[in-house]
Formats: sequence, structure tokens, C-alpha cells
Amino acid sequence: MKRMTVLASCLLGVVIALGAAPAYAAGTDDGEVHPEVAAMLAEVSGGVAVDSTHAVWPRLGMELAVRDTAGLAARSVGSCATNRICAFNGSSLGGSMLSFSTCTVSAIPGSFTTRSVADARGSGYVQARNAATVLATVNAGAWANVSGTVTNLRCVL
Repeated sequence: MKRMTVLASCLLGVVIALGAAPAYAAGTDDGEVHPEVAAMLAEVSGGVAVDSTHAVWPRLGMELAVRDTAGLAARSVGSCATNRICAFNGSSLGGSMLSFSTCTVSAIPGSFTTRSVADARGSGYVQARNAATVLATVNAGAWANVSGTVTNLRCVL
């Protein structure tokens, strides 16, 4: 009976230790991240690599997901999830995606070239801007291609 108690205590310790592990793991088994993820992590501080093709910046409410062209699941607006605004480096919601959970003016890092924008919120609109110059306006539940250099997304309730 004592042997069972010791074994149970050891197993409980392992479960607690695993539960206390960080929510995000840096990199993959081979330690390499996609070049776009590495460039963005180098440019914007506070980011954490979740895996080789995904990073998050919790304080900014920002995510980068590098996608291939196969297997994109349709959700709210293309692959832009409900209640988020998204910038894509490919036209027509293609390529890698930056997404933001907060409705504010969100800076687009210089290493990310925005070619399309989606607004997966229920109301308002998003402006793709170069400084204060509006390049495109996207209403809630829609998307648009963008030409020019996008430096920020301005979300309006």
C-alpha cells in the first residue's frame, strides 16, 4: 500500500510539472522557424514562437501564422477568425497572416508586406493605412486587396 502511495505521489508531481510548463514552446523539434517568423520575431519585441510557422505577441494582441496555399480552412472571413482583423502578405487573403484581437491602431512591422486585409468583426470597419493616408477601407465581414505600403491598420468600432 505504501508503494502505491509513493507511485501516486510521483505521478501527481509529473502531472503538476507538466501543467506548469509554459503555454508556448519556442521553435520545433529541429529548432528551426520559418524565415518570416524569425524576421518578425527579430523586428518586434515580446514575441514568442509557438511552432515553426506561428508566433504570438501577447501584449500587442498580435499573431503571425505563416501558411502554405493548401489546406486553408474557411472561417469568418477567409482564414481570419471571428472578432479579429487580419493582414495578409498575399492578395485575396493568401499567404501569411497577421491578426489582431484589439480594435485600435495596430502597427504593421516593416518586414511584413500587406497585400490584402480582412475585418472579421460584426460591426465597424478597418482602414489599411500608410501613416495617416487611407489605402483601403474594409467593412465588417469583408476583405479587400491593398496596393501601396501598409504601415498600420486602424480599427473603428
